[in-house]
Amino acid sequence: MTAGFRRYAWFFAAYLIAVILFGAWVRISGSGNGCGNHWPMCNGEVMPRAPETKTIIEFTHRLTSGACGILGLVLLWRARRAGRAVFHAALATMFFLIVESLIGAVLVKKELVAGNASLSRALVVSLHLANTMLLVASAATTAWWAGERAVERGRLSVSKAMIAVCVVALVATNMTGAVTALGDTLFPAKPALDGGLMAKLANDLSASQHFLVRLRVIHPVVAVVSAALVLMLFHGLYRQTPGATLGKLLEAGQVAVLAQVCLGALNVALAAPGWMQIVHLLAAQVVWVLMWLVTLSVWNPVARTLSVSQALPASAR
Repeated sequence: MTAGFRRYAWFFAAYLIAVILFGAWVRISGSGNGCGNHWPMCNGEVMPRAPETKTIIEFTHRLTSGACGILGLVLLWRARRAGRAVFHAALATMFFLIVESLIGAVLVKKELVAGNASLSRALVVSLHLANTMLLVASAATTAWWAGERAVERGRLSVSKAMIAVCVVALVATNMTGAVTALGDTLFPAKPALDGGLMAKLANDLSASQHFLVRLRVIHPVVAVVSAALVLMLFHGLYRQTPGATLGKLLEAGQVAVLAQVCLGALNVALAAPGWMQIVHLLAAQVVWVLMWLVTLSVWNPVARTLSVSQALPASAR
């Protein structure tokens, strides 16, 4: 595996996250219907003429998403010579990329965009986010295995069940976060910096409120529980003095989780302005990637095989 492929794989993962953040801006700016209910065409045209601002935003997102597909094909093509495990990870990346585009098409064709506040949109958006996480995980796996990262397990005592619980907790956190972000966009709240947080909470839970408003309370609770679980896992592993690579991942992971909790609290206090939602989503992606890399480092059988082969002398390989 060449260093060039490894760099390209990490570039693809970074570009993918940038496209995800841009997609969030499409929602925040209310531009999801910028191309009408046409897909893949835009308002029935290949190139929209005299487009409005929201059309420019939506069309640009489609272009960047299309470029992501092309880059994904290049990743898959180059992964052919990078080993079976890496190729399979790149294949999974391409699969989830296709699913991602199809979910986007459903959102557009069914008009589950812009001001649509239906239960159907909430469900599809949450599934969209879950697939996004699988897509990012696959891309990160491709890049990580391309580097032949050794698993510095030593005498690490780690429960596979605990790792699985943390992974599921982060997925649940992001899915509920997607629904909450949708509610914050469609039903903007006032900042709670004046100490009126409890009054705001009581108002949100009122039976007269839209279900997206009433669901706002779920995400912070799930997020706090998830953060506690992940911090316990990271701290427990870090105390067992792992090797340098895993140690750095765990250090970065603990900082990222704590930063994300602070950003989440600030997001609630500021009533989720658009720019804060983008920052919060970016931090969520960072936490997810770090969690996934830790999972690969201490659990994955392919990575363990790589570690063992690297530990053998050349004459024994």
